[in-house]
Amino acid sequence: MISKNEIMETVLENDVEFIRLWFTDLNGILKSFAITNDELENAIDRGMGFDGSSITGFQDVEESDMIAMPDLNTFTILPWRPIEKAVGRMICDVMQPNGDPYEGDPRYVLKRALARMDKMGFDHFYVGPELEYFYFKSPENPEPLDHGGYFDLTPRDLASDLRRDTVLALKNLGIRVEYSHHEAAVSQHEIDMRYDDALKMADNMVTYRLAVKEIARNHGVYATFMPKPIFNEYGSGMHTHQSLFKGDKNVFFDSDDPFHLSSYAKSYLGGILKYSKEMISILAPWVNSYKRLVPGYEAPVYVAWSRNNRSALIRVPQYQPGREYATRIEVRCPDPSGNPYLQLAVMLMAGLKGIEEKCALPEPMELNLYELNDKERIKREIDILPSSLEQAIIYAEDSDLVKETLGPHSFRRFIALKKSECEEYNRQVTDYEIKKYFPIL
Repeated sequence: MISKNEIMETVLENDVEFIRLWFTDLNGILKSFAITNDELENAIDRGMGFDGSSITGFQDVEESDMIAMPDLNTFTILPWRPIEKAVGRMICDVMQPNGDPYEGDPRYVLKRALARMDKMGFDHFYVGPELEYFYFKSPENPEPLDHGGYFDLTPRDLASDLRRDTVLALKNLGIRVEYSHHEAAVSQHEIDMRYDDALKMADNMVTYRLAVKEIARNHGVYATFMPKPIFNEYGSGMHTHQSLFKGDKNVFFDSDDPFHLSSYAKSYLGGILKYSKEMISILAPWVNSYKRLVPGYEAPVYVAWSRNNRSALIRVPQYQPGREYATRIEVRCPDPSGNPYLQLAVMLMAGLKGIEEKCALPEPMELNLYELNDKERIKREIDILPSSLEQAIIYAEDSDLVKETLGPHSFRRFIALKKSECEEYNRQVTDYEIKKYFPIL
């Protein structure tokens, strides 16, 4: 735990003039306002007020007063800002004026899910997300920087320096990085953070997304976490590795099981499968997300699990002797555009529900599911994810799991936001329609 005095000393020693206070709206878009170092002590002690009615998914205008309360453990200095008159940041919990947590704060949603985990006797929810993204020459047009492919090296991969500078920035921010590489699509990349506790990782995820964009901007290019920016190319996913621990023991591991999965792991995995259609609107939260979630393009649309097969919704990486702590499941349907706090919260809650309900685990599907026709898929009782945000919201609106995870306040606002997005999209006349129908009709 970092103390107030330690932060004040760091600010003084590093010539920090401004401190940015961060939080996300319901959609996961990072929000921020800056205070000067003169106001820092007051912010730490009492928080800083702001208008919650202007934040997407937060309060109505007649109940708009909110407090941003900094989490001292999140203080860091932003490496892409000037060294002289430097800029620090702290991630905030959003509070009501009376000091109670604001139930619509996405960070609080995750904290509630973690409290549920604690109550069930687990100490850690470890996650390791793999956020993919694209580099383009400008924000106006998705023109790729390169035409490299998976693991390609310079000169085909023109973004090596971009990734290098981003990794260095992340390390300066205190975020541990495992590796980085070119992904499968043109101009698509990935930097993998080392696994960590869920709340810290969600904070790291919002920081990661901004760091990628800031370093790209400093190089005169544009980075985007849009799931499917290019037609006929792979989309960007966020494969999320996860496990539960009691103390330093991974409760997902069982040496006597053929898959090395404990009963906890099997029920947790079963819960993710059972509730996948209900929670997909949070894991893939935009209209564009479902342009990625189509058969082919390595998109996991089939509700099944496997050990080696990446066409399944969930993969269980092969056990390596001596690495019991690394036993985990990999959920492959989320994308990197959503709200990390909500995404991690709903996956955890689905897994915990699976444990409570002792969800049975079906047999693994090791065949290529993309090669099955509908008749074969139905015969094997393999379900498929919704093919649009509109369909996904139908499942979410009827889901006790999603309502419990988000809480009544955020649940109502989330459903309303997503319905509005679908309606707005359905009113659009796209370039596709103009090119296809205008000349002939």
